[in-house]
Amino acid sequence: MGQVPAATRTLRVLRFLAGQPEPVPLDRIARGCGLPRSTAYHLVTAMIEEGFVVHLADEHRYGLGVAAFEVGSGFSRQEPLQRISRRTLTDLVDRTGQTAHMAVLHGRDVLYVVEERAPGRPPLVTDVGVRLPAHLTASGRAVLAALPSAQVRALYPDAAAFVERHGTGPRTLSALRSVLSETRRRGYAVEEGEVTPGLASVAAAVLDHNAHPVAGLAVTYADADAGPLADEVRRAAAALTQRLGGPVAFVSHP
Repeated sequence: MGQVPAATRTLRVLRFLAGQPEPVPLDRIARGCGLPRSTAYHLVTAMIEEGFVVHLADEHRYGLGVAAFEVGSGFSRQEPLQRISRRTLTDLVDRTGQTAHMAVLHGRDVLYVVEERAPGRPPLVTDVGVRLPAHLTASGRAVLAALPSAQVRALYPDAAAFVERHGTGPRTLSALRSVLSETRRRGYAVEEGEVTPGLASVAAAVLDHNAHPVAGLAVTYADADAGPLADEVRRAAAALTQRLGGPVAFVSHP
């Protein structure tokens, strides 16, 4: 049992580094993961020896190593999240009549990994393989709202991190925090016209056994009531969370 906390901290560092757009200093890792600097140093040193982290000595920064890439490549080959979610999204489309999709966080973007298009609905920009700014999408907001505040702060260190799409959406960390706070209060994330004018989306996070948000599940609509859609999306996300061994506490909103 004594090895479990160390393993948890190691995985926390890996997740933090995977969410950064570039290698970061040790102090940033320690702050972002809530670790003492000495603990962070010992962890990254061990991870360097195993190839999961590289130390850029000239820049005094740390980034992901080749072993981390190999793990990511293995995930891409196996596509476990896509496999277990396909039926859930198909059922969600059948119940709502709206197109459903799932995205994972990749730096400050979301990467769409599954899409199930509803019959008769127009194509969307959320095709598999497309990346969009996480802070503008419902899927991204659902994931960001479930992350530690320090990790969100590390992802958005200044105004330059906020990419615009149609001149709407949060442009500062303070504004983003307000959006995420409202998302947590409401129990689901929304965006209205910030990705595509005239369309809106509602999303909920899918959590793993560590209560870490591994994906955002959403439906996009133009002419529907967001309330019932939100409940359907949250039920679907809760079902996937349960399959991943994550915590489920779904309560329908009136």
